[in-house]
Amino acid sequence: MKSFYIVTNRDKEGAAETEREIRAYLEQHGASCASCCLDKSESSYTDPDQVPEDTDCVITIGGDGTLIQAARDLAGRGIPFIGVNRGHLGYLTQANSGQELFQMLEALLNDRYGLEKRMMLSGQVLRRGRPVFQDIALNEIVISRKDTLKALHFRIMVNGEFLNNYTADGMIIATPTGSTAYNLSAGGPIVAPEARVMVLTPICCHALNARSIVLGADDRITVQVEEAGHMAAFDGNPAVPLFPGDQILICQSPLDTVLVQLKKVSFLQNLSSKMTRI
Repeated sequence: MKSFYIVTNRDKEGAAETEREIRAYLEQHGASCASCCLDKSESSYTDPDQVPEDTDCVITIGGDGTLIQAARDLAGRGIPFIGVNRGHLGYLTQANSGQELFQMLEALLNDRYGLEKRMMLSGQVLRRGRPVFQDIALNEIVISRKDTLKALHFRIMVNGEFLNNYTADGMIIATPTGSTAYNLSAGGPIVAPEARVMVLTPICCHALNARSIVLGADDRITVQVEEAGHMAAFDGNPAVPLFPGDQILICQSPLDTVLVQLKKVSFLQNLSSKMTRI
């Protein structure tokens, strides 16, 4: 790799200094390097038109959220991502600061790495049968209440067949990547990141037998809201208000996020290491 693009979340402590260190190291070793800073006042952080066509790798500086947002913004470009952690846990990031950071950069410059594809979700909101909104997600799509503290009612269909009616605080449809995020907090299963499945997890379901359901990547989920007060959020971005009768159609996206893998550490080892820090 010889051409890099850096996405920096300046809200993270030490992120600006880390960006300067990365840029200096790459340029001293003959690589080209462009960059941008996240602007949280906008719905997206990275303008695809500003990323050079010959970019070999996008380096994100922040946490998992920084990498996820950059992946959403640049979906379809096929550029691999690698994250430098300046946040809390950093399940998706590959390096912290100090010597570990420079070892990461050396490996990238000398092509000592692997690539891993992560599936994404595609979601579309239908109102009276017509699409009014669509987006993608690397972690999850969450349908939850807009403001009032009351249980919500969902009707779930899979491949056109009725699955169940849920009364709950919300519903999570997660990818394997997102299984260690909100899905885990809601009691859902942890899924190996290379798997291609979708996890349907109710949030605080008002039933004794409510459990998560793991569905195939080729399945198509329809969530119908039965009343006012719902909203849908894609990877934690500003939520879309929903109205009675709206349907959210969710399936595997044709787009993947490509992550650079440097460490020969298994998913379970990484998970165990991160969990001990919570």
